[in-house]
Amino acid sequence: MRPNPRALTARNVLTVAGLALTVGLTACSAGTTPPADAQTLSAADVDPAAAAALPESYKTAGVIKVASDIPYPPMEMFDENQQLTGLDYDLAQALGGKLGVKLELQTQAFDSIIPSLQSGKNDVIMSGMNDTPERQQTLDFVDYFHAGFSILVPEGNPQKITTVLDLCDRNVAVQKATVQAEILRGYDQQCIDKGAKPINVSELPLETDVQTAVRSGKADADVVDSAVAAYAAKTAGDGKLFDIVKDPANPSGYNPVYSGIGVLKEDADLSKALLAALQSLIADGSYDKILAKYDLSDYTVKEAGLNLGGTAQ
Repeated sequence: MRPNPRALTARNVLTVAGLALTVGLTACSAGTTPPADAQTLSAADVDPAAAAALPESYKTAGVIKVASDIPYPPMEMFDENQQLTGLDYDLAQALGGKLGVKLELQTQAFDSIIPSLQSGKNDVIMSGMNDTPERQQTLDFVDYFHAGFSILVPEGNPQKITTVLDLCDRNVAVQKATVQAEILRGYDQQCIDKGAKPINVSELPLETDVQTAVRSGKADADVVDSAVAAYAAKTAGDGKLFDIVKDPANPSGYNPVYSGIGVLKEDADLSKALLAALQSLIADGSYDKILAKYDLSDYTVKEAGLNLGGTAQ
């Protein structure tokens, strides 16, 4: 989610620097092991209509390369055995099963994730990316998630933050190149109207850096995707490091938006194939099971769609 979206981490997350991590449906690159519950490609999983819609180049290659800013729990993360897991990972596996090809997650820094498609390094983005009108100028989105943003604070909420306007004149950290920074700067005038200074927004390279800033007291709060905030509050330090600000006026978070699989507009046929595969997963119940596995059922979409950003659900 962002004029480029993103956010968060929890628990003991392993940061991989400079490593091209690739995890496929049936095999992983050297040094990684597929999760025990990793699916293997089977003809029984294939949806004929979705597979038929897939462009021939991907059928021939047998793989779709997925750019993903790992870690970003609970969307993509490592488990206690340092194996890749998360909503996006599981969904990628299931989509690959429907299409009859592998979807391989490739670690890619979020601020270079769109250029990685434009350069041909990767084919699609699955990284909790928000579907925004600005991004739609470059990408088409196969939307599979709908959630807002939440305010993550140190446990006990020492600054007694209750609404977003309580962040006026405070230090707030967000991940670099995310929509959250733009949203927070949009409150400047409301802060001034109430006699306060605007929110002091700092953008840090990784969400791990953002959370460290909050824990060390360098930032009073972290504004992140609601699903990610909920995961951090539940798991980081066994649930003893962070709290989520509960704003009664915004129970689902601020500025709810769609998130989806980003595909370059010139690759429209791939978007259509992915949409058909997602529709098949929704129809057979697999989609609901994947979201339930990560306690994300509150953020399902009622039906799959393209470029739903800016529309009401």
